[in-house]
Amino acid sequence: MDKGLGAGIGDIISHFQNSSCSDGVQEPCIWASPGGARKIDIGKQIFCNRSLNMKNIVAVGFDMDYTLAQYKPETFESLAYDGTVRKLVYDLGYPEELLEWSFDWKYMVRGLVLDKKRGNILKMDRHKYVKVAYHGFREMSKEEKVEAYGNTLIRDAFDEPDYALIDTLFSLAEAYLFAQLVDFMDNNPGKDSKSTDYVRMYKDVRAAVDLCHRDGTLKQMVAKDPKTYINEDRSIVPMLKMLRESGRSTFLVTNSLWDYTTIVMNFLCGSHTLDGGITCNSDWLLYFDVVITGSAKPGFFHEDNRANLFQVEPESGMLLNTDNGTPMPQVGDISPGLLLKEKNGTCRIFQGGSVGHLHKLLSIESSSQVLYVGDHIYGDILRSKKVLGWRTMLVVPELEREVELLWELRDLRKKLHLLRNERDLIEDQIHHLKWSLKSEGIDVDEQRKMCTRMDDLEYQRDKARLSHQEAQRECHQKFHKVWGQLMKTGYQNSRFAHQVERFACLYTSQVSNLSLYSPDKYYRPSEGFMPHEFEIIPL
Repeated sequence: MDKGLGAGIGDIISHFQNSSCSDGVQEPCIWASPGGARKIDIGKQIFCNRSLNMKNIVAVGFDMDYTLAQYKPETFESLAYDGTVRKLVYDLGYPEELLEWSFDWKYMVRGLVLDKKRGNILKMDRHKYVKVAYHGFREMSKEEKVEAYGNTLIRDAFDEPDYALIDTLFSLAEAYLFAQLVDFMDNNPGKDSKSTDYVRMYKDVRAAVDLCHRDGTLKQMVAKDPKTYINEDRSIVPMLKMLRESGRSTFLVTNSLWDYTTIVMNFLCGSHTLDGGITCNSDWLLYFDVVITGSAKPGFFHEDNRANLFQVEPESGMLLNTDNGTPMPQVGDISPGLLLKEKNGTCRIFQGGSVGHLHKLLSIESSSQVLYVGDHIYGDILRSKKVLGWRTMLVVPELEREVELLWELRDLRKKLHLLRNERDLIEDQIHHLKWSLKSEGIDVDEQRKMCTRMDDLEYQRDKARLSHQEAQRECHQKFHKVWGQLMKTGYQNSRFAHQVERFACLYTSQVSNLSLYSPDKYYRPSEGFMPHEFEIIPL
């Protein structure tokens, strides 16, 4: 074992046990419950940044879009992209050539930063140093990166209004379209009055995206054929049942409105027919205590939010006035509108309101009793964690492939570690020789020998540096040809990984991974490494 890896190895071994497969390859196995060892695929594991005892959690809440409902990028994001392009051309006056463009849904990744002024897309590390940068689709040289982002006396915060953070899967299509526009305008000067005005181009893209959502086209297409746009996950219902049978309340808080929410949730939780269809009903409401639609997150998480809370009548979708969640007589009716629970046991449905209403509806006494699961680092996780003190779980679908690759590439990563140590050792020897040559009293023969040794070491250093760079590039491109590993940039945690580490108590590849663990599990973090690097570090 390489002692240079530092603290954390003991914790890693205590969390994971190795079991041999039929092919002799060692794979990680986690003790998922006090009852014994259950092998869980590495891509399905839940990783912990902050100790969380599920016995203290009385309510578990979920976002819907990109959390419970995982959209297919090849269909849904392409649909959003095509709609945005049409809005740019027909509503905002962009050239009709844009209608011939297509969307490469594999090109962009989360965690990037879009520079609106310069037309650049950046990947940076946790310290906000730009490591990878593209102007449109052209990779920027080291000199260009230093000129743009390294020659200032005051560090750039890389925040709005000059930058846009690409932190949700929903943002990937607009980032790709922005890069296309940058290339198009650069290569066609004078083609359009918007030429080289990157800020205006970005604003137009955002406006076109908003128009797509506002006219309802996207959601109408999904509603007609959910299976084409949403991944099926048969583990969601067992997970919700497990949580409710363990005595916990469950709730849904989504920005989507009721008409769309019920279609998506019925697809995810509804009964499947023999021909693969879905029975349309509201049985999915049996798995929740409270559903809040049209929540307007992240504003929903502020307790001083005075938004009105309306009750939704599920059959008609009609909104009924409430007195902070309490049923009240409607116009022309002297009796309260709906009971706390309908006779069939389904939950109450609301629109709007704030977290104060939710706490009251669920009788929450302490915010630390709530675990909220979402996909948006700012809209879901940061606000609920920082403002309320809720416990948080971030869903990162890309993580499944990433940790599987980390495991598969463990030999290459070990080689990288050794090459880096070799290069550092040679450079240390060169520095030592340089200082020795400056010393007085060294005779000419000794100087000649030292210079020869220096030449030899510099040759070895250049060779080791080239080997290291080639191995690093090979490893980098295994994850993504352009942007590399989601959670790393070089040897540093990426900016995205830093946000995950700061604000997510737990993180995992999909929400239904909760069903693989005991509902009373005590999650504990390891020391020294990002949690998903436990057993897949180069030992």
